[in-house]
Amino acid sequence: MLTMSGGVTTRSRDSRFRRVIGRYSGRQPGPLLVCMGGMHGNEPAGVQALERVLKALRKEKPGFCGDFVGLAGNLAALEIEARFLDHDLNRAWANHPQADFESEQVAVQLGREALEKEELLGLMTRIFQERKGEAHFMDMHTSSAEGVPFAVMGDTLRNRRFAKIFPVPTILGLEEQVEGSMLEFLNNQGWVTLGFEGGQHDAPTSVDHHEAAIWLALAAAGNLPEEHPRVRDSYRRLRLACLGLPRLLEVRYRHGILPGDGFRMEPGFVNFQRVHKTQVLAKDNDGEIQAYYHARMLLPLYQGAGDDGFFLGKEVNPFWLRLSAFLRWMRLSGLAPYLPGVKAHPWKPDTYMINRRIARWLVVEIFHLLGFRKRRPEFGKMVVSRRRYDMRSPDLPKPAEA
Repeated sequence: MLTMSGGVTTRSRDSRFRRVIGRYSGRQPGPLLVCMGGMHGNEPAGVQALERVLKALRKEKPGFCGDFVGLAGNLAALEIEARFLDHDLNRAWANHPQADFESEQVAVQLGREALEKEELLGLMTRIFQERKGEAHFMDMHTSSAEGVPFAVMGDTLRNRRFAKIFPVPTILGLEEQVEGSMLEFLNNQGWVTLGFEGGQHDAPTSVDHHEAAIWLALAAAGNLPEEHPRVRDSYRRLRLACLGLPRLLEVRYRHGILPGDGFRMEPGFVNFQRVHKTQVLAKDNDGEIQAYYHARMLLPLYQGAGDDGFFLGKEVNPFWLRLSAFLRWMRLSGLAPYLPGVKAHPWKPDTYMINRRIARWLVVEIFHLLGFRKRRPEFGKMVVSRRRYDMRSPDLPKPAEA
């Protein structure tokens, strides 16, 4: 059973939100599941869903293995129902040395969100160190546009196993399009992770979708059996909400925005809506913004805060995931440095530098199959990297000696 001793956040008594919404443990040690709602303060549906599930667990006392913890994200932003105060908390987890909380420069950049990050980081570290089995984390969100529930997955084989139970569209590559997401940070610490979008911010169904997702996550993690009535009912609810939609998509384009761009999304777009090449999607100070190709609309921005205007995704044939899993189990990524124009990064593990003037043909597709989805320019080259702990989890902590 988790103790989570020491340092758990307390807030003023008149606060509506607490960092630890609740926890529930079985008599037998086993897997760990942590679910968090309210990473953005205008997205309280996940917090409400966690309160429902924890109440049901305490009342029904089902056969349960391991530990379950419900957390609230940005407490200060939740209080005022704002996405964030000074800095998007879901862009504060960059994996490079200068992003350490101890860095005064980064703390100033995060503003009031620095405290939220410090508290969450300390708490998550303690929970991870006390785990008795595989550690899973689900981050729950809603969006400003209408649409159905869907999952967001970093492409590791461990994440795939966790996400398999969810009968909703699963999006690959969205986290890799942005810097500093908490899911990517925790994935590289050894957690199995999944993001879940429940629907529109204020829709009552969003709370229902998040509640269903939590029950399914408890089964996927191994805390509850898949035959449990709550799990079966939740599967049916989410499956019916997503009838007719593709099960797997890959983000191909992100339209980032900056303050002063004058970005305005064209009205009426919803998640997974088909868009055609040259269709006008939005406008900014430079004029019309058109689709580069036929695709599916994802997360169109209809709120004031945020730096993601919209994403475009394309369907993925499940064959490519099966091929990708085979290639990874065969550990063929070790052959990457022998490809023309490719060499290992001099100091970053699981990272390669690609000279596109030499490596021109299908290089991105090949690295995607091997799990290298993070792309960025560096030293005039394209740098690709993948998540740590793709196939196996880090070793469990050794019990303290008496």
